Amino acid sequence: MDSKAFPNVLILCVGLCAAHLVWSHQVWSSAQSQAKDRARIVLSQQLSRMDGDHLKGVMVEVRYGPGEASSPHSHPCAVMGYVAEGTIRTQVQGEPEMIYHPGQGFYEPPNAVHLVSANASSTEPARLIAYLIGDRDAPLSVDVPDSTHAKGELK
Repeated sequence: MDSKAFPNVLILCVGLCAAHLVWSHQVWSSAQSQAKDRARIVLSQQLSRMDGDHLKGVMVEVRYGPGEASSPHSHPCAVMGYVAEGTIRTQVQGEPEMIYHPGQGFYEPPNAVHLVSANASSTEPARLIAYLIGDRDAPLSVDVPDSTHAKGELK
């Protein structure tokens, strides 16, 4: 190689290496960004101590037609909910009524009385995914008799 061409070849090699590093970083950053977009934490909740020998996890899809609602009930287990479609109106005893939209999540502690669980829309359907974590022998839901609640408060 001509000694006069050596500095130009060296500059070309350094430039190509730098371009490769920049390109590699962009590809890596793009992959990291896509991974972050692919998975996000919707809800994180500290759970009370449980005996792991008797637990089960159950995922339930709950569908409400326009204006539909569940009667007051409780769950003897922890519940994490995720709104998949529509708008959900919910209230746990002692808490304010809340409205949740698609992509939002909520938590209900074990044995909390779920006074309101409803589709907030009178024209569109709503759907939520509930993940219940509790004792494998306990029921998933327990009805609360009408005589034990009124106007969002227990008597």
